[in-house]
Amino acid sequence: MTAEIAGAALAAESDGKLRCPWSEGSQLYRDYHDHEWGRPLHGDDAMFERMCLEAFQSGLAWITILRKRPAFRAAFAGFAIDRVAAFGDGDVARLLADPGIVRNRAKIDAAIANARVAADLDIGLDELIWSFAPAPRPRPRTIAEVPATTPESVALAKELKRRGFRFVGPTTAYALMQATGMVDDHLADCWVR
Repeated sequence: MTAEIAGAALAAESDGKLRCPWSEGSQLYRDYHDHEWGRPLHGDDAMFERMCLEAFQSGLAWITILRKRPAFRAAFAGFAIDRVAAFGDGDVARLLADPGIVRNRAKIDAAIANARVAADLDIGLDELIWSFAPAPRPRPRTIAEVPATTPESVALAKELKRRGFRFVGPTTAYALMQATGMVDDHLADCWVR
């Protein structure tokens, strides 16, 4: 999400609410902004889904992932870690043939490998990721104040890679932190609290 944020001022939609400018593009963006992005998310499978979707988004517009999210959920067994960890060659072939998702072999392989790593963690994935949450800070006043990475996202990415996770660089880790409410990057005057 970080790379897609453009503009410096909040946008007032027809309902009179001020929103972060990236949410203007479509109703799907607006709904995601208003009801999901930046809100605390917990649960191992829920966190795994967000990790996978952020990885699939790499190099693409987030709207592509939002539009394909229902198909991703169906294709990846609701992102249930144990179910995805059991995927085999037949599942990879099925996923590569599924036009409803992003058919990138490296990302598909990473999602399955990441499920296997998550299934074998000595702590829950949710607990691991949230252990890198930074202390609360003031909301950014402008888009220019929203970072692409932070020391915490660099540390999170390093730990995830150390444990065997793939497609989890510092920028993807920071986008995950934003999406799951570990950081609040809604602009200061945005109506979402």
